[in-house]
Amino acid sequence: MFRAPLTLFRVLAIAEAISWTVLIAALIARAVAGLDVAVTVGGALHGFVFLSYGATAILVALNQRWPVGIALIAVISAVIPYATIPAEIWLHRTGRLRGGWRLAQTEDPRDRRPLDRMLRFFLRRPWVLALLIAGAVIALYAVLLVVGPPGGRH
Repeated sequence: MFRAPLTLFRVLAIAEAISWTVLIAALIARAVAGLDVAVTVGGALHGFVFLSYGATAILVALNQRWPVGIALIAVISAVIPYATIPAEIWLHRTGRLRGGWRLAQTEDPRDRRPLDRMLRFFLRRPWVLALLIAGAVIALYAVLLVVGPPGGRH
């Protein structure tokens, strides 16, 4: 399904934007109807998708060898409601999402770096990579649940 960085990045960028809609609708439901549980559910969903998008942006940034500034734009776009969509469009139009996963070493000297070797190792084992990323997202999500929601508990 995600045979190219573009596909994975696009799916998560759209999912992140949808999760903003769910969160905003939940906030409205709480304000209008007093449904606090809506924010609990909507916030949890948005938080999980937000972290998943961030992990995806980092993975794609490493694969595509984006400069740190471009990677930061991709990750930070999740903080602004719906900004992942224009970010994905811009990255696509500027060719930053072009190409496939870097599964094999090339003549590029950067391919000999430990980070690139490790990236190729995991990209050739997508189920292992998916489980590691999911585990990291779940662990971070759990820590953030313990810390509490942004703005504190009400």
